[in-house]
Amino acid sequence: MPDFSKRSTQAELMDTEEAGYDDYAQCLHHLALINTYTLAYNPTLKWIKELRPATILDVGSGGGDMMRKISKKSQAAITGADMNPYSKRYADALTPDNAPLSYVTENAFDLNFEDKPDAIISSLFTHHLSDEELVTFIKWMNQTAQKGWLINDLHRHPIAYYFIKAVTVVFPFHRFVKHDAAISVARAFTRKDWINFLNAANIPEYRTKITWHFPFRYCVSCRT
Repeated sequence: MPDFSKRSTQAELMDTEEAGYDDYAQCLHHLALINTYTLAYNPTLKWIKELRPATILDVGSGGGDMMRKISKKSQAAITGADMNPYSKRYADALTPDNAPLSYVTENAFDLNFEDKPDAIISSLFTHHLSDEELVTFIKWMNQTAQKGWLINDLHRHPIAYYFIKAVTVVFPFHRFVKHDAAISVARAFTRKDWINFLNAANIPEYRTKITWHFPFRYCVSCRT
């Protein structure tokens, strides 16, 4: 049994193993299905509606599914940054030509902004980072976002761990998903973790909000 008192450091296949485009595209498709059935989009959509940013950067945007969901409810111009070139290829193929969405294959830290984005978001991205990388990411978002930022990620909990482990055994998901889903939960966070990360990044408590969302998800937001 994993030790849920601390984050796992076990690697995910999605971070360590190469795959061809068709293989990777199937993985992104299955991840979007899981996001839909686990209500992953709702907290981010609600936050965007409240903040009303004109420009958004989505870090670790993957196949762009979150961006396309936002675009249906907002007129914001959204840029997605992901380091895997197949993510851009997959996202471009699913994005209407007239949508104000663009994708870049880039480490977000290396982006050069003519104008800094109003908002920075990430979904199911931060659990891929080490503790030190995550504190650096929070500091960077705080310096870069003009209005605010939001992290949407998993809650490390045994119920969530064993539930997703069972689901990915029963259903024919991509091999990355089968291997990584439960590990993602084990690498994820508790409320105490987020408090510690925000303190380490010197983010004032009055500017932040940590909210729990069904099923087993934490969102951390900040107004800059």
